[in-house]
Amino acid sequence: MTENLIANKTYNFAVEIVNFVLALQKNEKEFVLTKQLLRSGTSIGANVAESQFAQSKPDFIHKLSIALKEANETKFWLRLMNDSNLNFDTGLEQKEIESIISILVRIIKSSKGNN
Repeated sequence: MTENLIANKTYNFAVEIVNFVLALQKNEKEFVLTKQLLRSGTSIGANVAESQFAQSKPDFIHKLSIALKEANETKFWLRLMNDSNLNFDTGLEQKEIESIISILVRIIKSSKGNN
């Protein structure tokens, strides 16, 4: 089986999100923002995984479009946590979520172009 870059990137990103959220919940007792971040940050990889067994090209595009929406939401939560007065430095690279978004956009655009 060939390596799937976006599947690997989104899985590894989800692991980072889980570890960050668990640490923040334990150390800072913050549960509202972290719940949102956990949900959206892990959903990216879950939707990419679902897309690998899509029933059709439109289904594939739909799953990756949901992953893209979740990636954009995750970007929002990371930015909010980094920039807020709460001073939760996520330690997560903003460039990683930007890279994931960029790859998803390219895959979706190329898939739509090959209908």
